[in-house]
Amino acid sequence: MALPRSYVSQNCSVARSLEVVGDRWTLLVVRAVFEGHRRFDDFQDDLGIARNVLTDRLTRLCDEGLLRRVRYQERPDRFEYRPTRKCVELWPAMMTLMLWGDRYYAPDGPPRVVAHRGCTGTITSALTCSACGAALGPGDVVSLDGPGA
Repeated sequence: MALPRSYVSQNCSVARSLEVVGDRWTLLVVRAVFEGHRRFDDFQDDLGIARNVLTDRLTRLCDEGLLRRVRYQERPDRFEYRPTRKCVELWPAMMTLMLWGDRYYAPDGPPRVVAHRGCTGTITSALTCSACGAALGPGDVVSLDGPGA
């Protein structure tokens, strides 16, 4: 039996979430947003993604309410892509997925380390700082090269 090309028909929140963020590039675009990228060329440089694919993913993320397009220049029009609350609420899942990947798929150590700004600690699986114990959110951290970079 062939797998369907869409999860829409399934009455499952995981399947419906995958319909939005489950393709090859979307979560990487969201990761880039959490790392501070806002402009098309910055996404393209960071990800090495084809322009048409990036345009499609940014449009989809805007249509789904995870990003909003904000003009920062006229003549020619240029836009930034800023995260919405819906996108920010995806951050804990992204961090958990990253830590899981670090544990099972990073034999040389994590390629990126998420560190607490102004502290010596890194993010734990409880999304707290390993040094001071503070609860961490996307505005509290910085992404740095890790030992597996």
